Amino acid sequence: MVAKRTKRVDYWRDPQAPKPTSRKTSASVFVQDDDGHVLLLRRVDNDLWTIPTGGVKKGETVGHAGVRECREETGLDVEVTGLVGVFSTPDHVIVYLHDDQVDEVRQPINICLRARVVGGSVQPEPSEAQEVRWVAPGALDDYPIHPALRMRIDHGLAHTDPYVS
Repeated sequence: MVAKRTKRVDYWRDPQAPKPTSRKTSASVFVQDDDGHVLLLRRVDNDLWTIPTGGVKKGETVGHAGVRECREETGLDVEVTGLVGVFSTPDHVIVYLHDDQVDEVRQPINICLRARVVGGSVQPEPSEAQEVRWVAPGALDDYPIHPALRMRIDHGLAHTDPYVS
């Protein structure tokens, strides 16, 4: 039996993007080290760099989801220290494909949390992340990051007040 390949295609402000079939909540964590570097990982499904992000499961809080996703994707344990913002713009649409068939077209609602590392070690989960890096804010332009994710990172870097869209 051959495993199906999952692929993700993100659209941003694209009038040709497919219409959403679902709206789901996800949690992400914006983590910086003591030198101000941002924790990034390179996704397996679209080869883009991102902050740890994933769906909120039934029975868990947004905070627990962010902590769990960070541990699963990077190997690092974090604690939530605040809120970067709530990002729910309809400008972002995600298409999930299994092989060549569309499985879902999602318009995400993301709650981005501030967090700090409290343990663990960098060990990317191969099904989630190709690699994990601490990136200086001035070097972010060197990494392919989707505009919706870059918006979260930029707000986390520049503001202490929560963003709501």
